[in-house]
Amino acid sequence: MRGAVVLCLLLSGAVLSHEMTPTYPKWGVSGVEGVSKTTMRLWNSREDIRYYEIGLFSEDWKPIPFVTAYRIIPIEYLKEVKFDVYITENNIKRARYICSLSKLRSSNKSQTLLATRICSKFK
Repeated sequence: MRGAVVLCLLLSGAVLSHEMTPTYPKWGVSGVEGVSKTTMRLWNSREDIRYYEIGLFSEDWKPIPFVTAYRIIPIEYLKEVKFDVYITENNIKRARYICSLSKLRSSNKSQTLLATRICSKFK
């Protein structure tokens, strides 16, 4: 059994993911009364992925309503995109994580089985 685990570790290549910063975002003024915003940066280091879905979650991973220009953001390989996330002030205390999830396309010739999720945490 141990030999199989070692073999799997040796055969597995580097796992490429994506990056989202800041790691600990803060809510700021949006210019609209009762609404706050944060600005995030998304970097795509996966050649096989072109789209990422944005989500906002509570401490127990329940979705929280928010607004952004696009829920699914197109981004080319080795490029970055900055985007704003808006939330009503009555939901700020519940918001704990903002996440980006790689979206797999069924039409890819080399279908990857690895979807990645990166989350930043509000303090």
